[in-house]
Amino acid sequence: MEKLFDIIFEDDDLLVVNKPAGLVCHPTKNGEMSSLIGRARLHLNFSLSAANAVEVVPSSVLRPPSSNPQPHLVNRLDRETSGVVIIAKNAVVAGELGKILESRAFQKEYVAIVHGHVVAEQGIIEAPLGQDESSIVAIKDRVRTDGAPSQTDYWVEKRFTRELPRPTSIRHPPSSASNFISLSAANGGEGRGEVGNPSSALHPPSAFTLLRLKPLTGRKHQIRIHLAHLGHPIVGDKLYGGDEDLYLALVQDRLTGEQRARLILENHALHAGAVRFTWRDQPRAFTCAPEPWFTDFAGAFCR
Repeated sequence: MEKLFDIIFEDDDLLVVNKPAGLVCHPTKNGEMSSLIGRARLHLNFSLSAANAVEVVPSSVLRPPSSNPQPHLVNRLDRETSGVVIIAKNAVVAGELGKILESRAFQKEYVAIVHGHVVAEQGIIEAPLGQDESSIVAIKDRVRTDGAPSQTDYWVEKRFTRELPRPTSIRHPPSSASNFISLSAANGGEGRGEVGNPSSALHPPSAFTLLRLKPLTGRKHQIRIHLAHLGHPIVGDKLYGGDEDLYLALVQDRLTGEQRARLILENHALHAGAVRFTWRDQPRAFTCAPEPWFTDFAGAFCR
C-alpha cells in the first residue's frame, strides 16, 4: 500500500498526522488518496481489517471492513501548508475538540521562510482581515478596516542569504511601525477598504528569514496575509506573494518555467510545527519537523 502520511500519534480516539505539503484536507473527485480525509478513511479501514484478521473468532462474527469509519478533521491546513493535523475517530471526540478549538484554547506554532531580512527580532502583527473583493480569486482575503480582528506573534529564528538563479527580482511592500499604528487607529473608523498599502520596495533576491509564528486568532490565510502585509511574504506563496496570476496559473495548469523560478519552491514555505491544548484534564502536545525541502532551503533544523 502506498504511504498515506506520517503518523505522529494514534490511540482509540485520535489520529494525529504530519500532513504533507501539496495535499488538500477535504475530499476531491480524484479518489481517496487525493485528500487527507480520504487517506484517513483508508488508514482506519486498513487498521480495522488488520484487527479483524488477528482475532481468533469465527468469520461469521467478524466486523466487516466496510463498516465505513468516519474520521473528522479537528483542524485544517491549506493545500501547500504542511504539519500537524488532528483527526478525531468519532463524532463525540470531534465535538469535544471542536469546542476547545472554538474557545481558542488550541496553541498553534508555525515556522515560515519569508523574503527579505526581517529587522525586528520579534513583533506582533495586528491587522483585521476580510474578503478581497477586488481580486479575481474568490478565496483571497486582505487587510481591511472593517475586517475581523486578527493577531499574529512572530520571532526571528534565523536570517540567511541564498544565491539562486532568478530571472527577475520580486517586489514586495515594506514593513513599517507607522503602518501598524495607523492601522490600529483606523480600526475605530467607518468605511470599507484595505488599510496599509505602502509603496513597493525591493528585497535583495538572496535575502531570507526563518520565522517562528503563533497566530492568536484563526482567520483564513491569516499568517500568509499578515506576513505579506508586513512586507515579507512567504517564499513560494502564489496568492499573497505579489502576483496572484501565479495562483491562477497553478490552478489552470499553465505555470511556466520562469514563474516556477520566481516562486523558488514548489510549495509555499509554511509549516504547522506544533499544536498544544488540554483535553480531559490532560495536557496534549503534538509536534513534527518540516519536510526535507523546507529544512534544506533554510539550512537549519526548524523547531
